[in-house]
Amino acid sequence: MFDPIWLLITVVAGGISMLASARVKSTFKKFSQFGVATGLTGAEAALRVAHAGGAMDVTIERHGGFLSDHYDPRSKTLRLSPDVYDGRSVSSIAVAAHEAGHAIQHAQAYAWLGFRSKMVPVVTIGSKLWMIPFMLGAMLTYGASSGGGIGSTLMLAGIALFATMVVFQLVTLPVEFDASNRAKAVLASTGIVTNAEEAAGVEKVLGAAAMTYVAAAAGSLIQLLYLILRYSRRD
Repeated sequence: MFDPIWLLITVVAGGISMLASARVKSTFKKFSQFGVATGLTGAEAALRVAHAGGAMDVTIERHGGFLSDHYDPRSKTLRLSPDVYDGRSVSSIAVAAHEAGHAIQHAQAYAWLGFRSKMVPVVTIGSKLWMIPFMLGAMLTYGASSGGGIGSTLMLAGIALFATMVVFQLVTLPVEFDASNRAKAVLASTGIVTNAEEAAGVEKVLGAAAMTYVAAAAGSLIQLLYLILRYSRRD
C-alpha cells in the first residue's frame, strides 16, 4: 500500500510551497525597511484604497500574527496584521492595498470572488475528509481481481473531494491577481505611491505574495493527477 511516489510528490509540493512562503517573507522584510513618502500607515492606506474603489462600508481591524492579513466578505472587514496595520513602509502599504482590493472586488460584485466564497464550506469539508474514502477504497481494491465495486467508488469520492480543493486554488489565482492589479491602480491614481521606486517595491511585494498561490495550486494539481493515476492502476 505504501507508495514512495506519493511521498516524493508530497515532499516536492511541500518544498515548493515553503520556498514561495520564504520568498514572500524575505521580500516583505526587505521592503519593510523603505518608508513611503506620504507617511501613511497600512490601515490608513487600506481605507483610502477601499473608498477610492467604492467600498465605502469596509471596517479595518488589527489582527494578530505575521502576514495573517485577509478580507472577510461576510462582515466586510479588513483584518491586518500588526506589521501591516501600523507600518509605514512599502511592504505595509502593498499588503494593505491588496486586501483593500478584495473589498473593492466585493463592492463591485466581482464574480470570481463570489464563486470562491461560495466554495469555502465545500472545500473545508473536502480538505479534511478526502483521504478517508480514498485510502479506504485503495485498501479494498488492493490485490482484488477487479477494480470495480465499492472500493473504486470510495476512491472516486476521495478524488472528487480533493478536486474541490484544486478548483478552489485555481479560482483563487484570478481573485488574487485581480486584487493586486486593483490595488496598484488605485495606489497610483490616488498618489499614495508617489514615485517609481515605491511602485517597484509594491510590485515586488505583491509579486512574491502571488507566487505563494501559484505554488499551492501547482502542488495540489500535481497531487490530483497522481490520485487519478493511482485510481487507474487500482487493480
